[in-house]
Amino acid sequence: MRGKAHHQKLITPTKEQIMAKKKTWKEMSPSAKAGTILVAIAQVSLLVAAQRDISKRPASQINGPKAAWRAASFINFIGPVGYFTFGRKRPTPGM
Repeated sequence: MRGKAHHQKLITPTKEQIMAKKKTWKEMSPSAKAGTILVAIAQVSLLVAAQRDISKRPASQINGPKAAWRAASFINFIGPVGYFTFGRKRPTPGM
């Protein structure tokens, strides 16, 4: 079969198949519920910590506008982690 291109047909799932994967809270196992709760607690904790830090930290110690970081911190996980990684200015040595 030289010279002929081999193409595989991509099979996309139907809407029913996609929807069938989603479970309601009642259908979730206890460990899945616990995992969901732990992830939610981590997300809310990061959000609250970022918001408090933005409120208490002077604007001179934040890279960029406070309002932008405050809004960005509402993006799941990425926002607060981004703020703590890139939004806060590093103290200079000797301070």
